[in-house]
Amino acid sequence: MQSIPLEQLSDELYRALKDNRAIAPLTERHPQLTLQQAYELQLSVLARRQREDSERVIGKKIGVTSQAVMEQLKVDQPDFGHLTSSMLREDGAAIPAASLVAPKAEGEIAFLLKDDLQGPGLTVADVLRATECVMPCFEIVDSRIQDWRIRIQDTVADNASSALFVLGDAAVDPRNLDLALVGMTLELNGEIASTGAGAAALGHPANAVAWLANTLGRLGVPLRAGEVILSGALSTMVPVKAGDTLRMTLGGIGSASVRFT
Repeated sequence: MQSIPLEQLSDELYRALKDNRAIAPLTERHPQLTLQQAYELQLSVLARRQREDSERVIGKKIGVTSQAVMEQLKVDQPDFGHLTSSMLREDGAAIPAASLVAPKAEGEIAFLLKDDLQGPGLTVADVLRATECVMPCFEIVDSRIQDWRIRIQDTVADNASSALFVLGDAAVDPRNLDLALVGMTLELNGEIASTGAGAAALGHPANAVAWLANTLGRLGVPLRAGEVILSGALSTMVPVKAGDTLRMTLGGIGSASVRFT
């Protein structure tokens, strides 16, 4: 079996991120690429961003939390990527569309941890006890893989297709509401583009966080106090371009907005 040039692919992914361009799908060139190797590529690129660009890890993102996307990518579990200090934008931020390849926006519930979480064996109750607050959030996803032609290995290697995230205008105690029932409305240029609810993220957003903590816990890696965890999209991705303005509202929590220039 032909060996996979992981160092070369890592360099390609890093350069694609820095140069804001797309590369050919990894799995089309290397069909034997495994999910474990994809996570190795993700961590390799992350280490280079920390080393060469002074980025700090400030959280994690969970992706592929809906059954429909799992079926599309032919997997039976979510994936995850890392959030760094360079990816955070303020509520209402203006983002140059040209700084991204093929951006799309997702409305999510973000968790801010007050205590470490280390699995395995963690439950929703454990996650809620360890959470300082939840916030409305936009994740701006982007694929450095050409035309979004992704299999699960492609998106994982590409930091779970994550680009930027925007935290909204409110923070509430998650124990004061049923996150599974929280409704979301996402507006694009003043018109409703999609709706969803907390249950879209593995049945309950805290289920998604527990999955991540348990998955990493088996590797001896904790989620740290102070980290932001994006729990997964509550509806379909909305493609965005220069001139677009988006606003998402979470019932009982608050809203977030972002515009593209």
